[in-house]
Amino acid sequence: MKLKTFTPSDVAGKKVLMRVDFNVPFKNGKVTDNARILAHTSTLKKLLDAGAKVALVSHFGRPKGKVDPAFSLSQIVPDVEKAYGLKVVFVDDCVGDKVAKAVDALKPGEVVMLENSRYHPEEQKNDEEFSKKMAAPFDVFVMDAFSASHRADCSTCGVIPFVKAAFAGDLLMREGDMLGAVSENPAKPYVLILGGAKVSDKIDIVGNLLDKATTILIGGGMAYTFLKAQGKEIGKSLCDAERLDFAKDTLKKAADMGVKILLPVDSVVASGMDATDTETVSSDNMPADKMGLDIGPETVKLFTAALDGAKSILWNGPMGVFEDPKFAEGTKKLAEAVADMTQKHGTISVIGGGDTASAVRQFKVADKVSHVSTGGGASLEYCEGKKLPGMEPFRV
Repeated sequence: MKLKTFTPSDVAGKKVLMRVDFNVPFKNGKVTDNARILAHTSTLKKLLDAGAKVALVSHFGRPKGKVDPAFSLSQIVPDVEKAYGLKVVFVDDCVGDKVAKAVDALKPGEVVMLENSRYHPEEQKNDEEFSKKMAAPFDVFVMDAFSASHRADCSTCGVIPFVKAAFAGDLLMREGDMLGAVSENPAKPYVLILGGAKVSDKIDIVGNLLDKATTILIGGGMAYTFLKAQGKEIGKSLCDAERLDFAKDTLKKAADMGVKILLPVDSVVASGMDATDTETVSSDNMPADKMGLDIGPETVKLFTAALDGAKSILWNGPMGVFEDPKFAEGTKKLAEAVADMTQKHGTISVIGGGDTASAVRQFKVADKVSHVSTGGGASLEYCEGKKLPGMEPFRV
């Protein structure tokens, strides 16, 4: 997807409202992962270098339309200043006179950060009057928060009619380019890797990409619904019983279309996620009292071999409970294989956000794949073929 972006002359000396995503992991008074903050560096630098006066607006957590100090963005100001290497003035609201005065006081190339937009119940209702208030102090709106682009909020799209100009930022542009490359017209052979817990979360992505894929690798908890659909014993493994017919239909459709679907041939199992009685079993010999928690070594070989020669790879969903070292090997090995294809063969590899992004960072290969999306739900909806309200206004 190609999006409309800004040039220096579009923003020079202008008051710019920039939508970012600072909804970062926060524990014991500290940001534990600043990847989302760093993702906006390029856009912000371009704005400041052009002499724009910038206000950053974001949500943080779920304050449910009320002021709650636990969700104040003031807590992450030090992390934002460190990430961007500049001084940031904090304003304890995102609309009204305080914002207008703070922005008017800015010199070209300076930044203020606004308070949590979700302190106001109107934000998530995309209330028109609230959008007008939010837009009032500004000349230009720049949308750079891909991970919030699937939400029709005041701060993601509602303000657009009430500013003189609106543009996509660098992050939004890159997400559109890279996700478009693996979902709209992917170079083939094209391998789609699906994992995670629920089949229901991936129904639409399968529906949208089945006719584009060469091979689909299915692991994680969702694989056991497909194995059960084949008549196999899955023990205590996750099973989306309401999606068994979908799994059967998908397997048949894929076969009819010549699309290869590969399922685990073995699993690392245990009697529970906290149990220590782990063992590796064949998918034809699943114990009735155990559950599959990771793909096994033979499946790793099978899936890795399926990546050979791929020109495009999209991966959404881990292969097991990778947060636990006992069940991390499958996801780790596959992550390394995807990175290897990218580095050695120039394969376009895109990692969906959420848990899959966390996994590639955990296994130190995030910088060895083509793109790690910053949005879990947003990347999923994009690849499902849905129109995202925070991106569509910028489409060219």
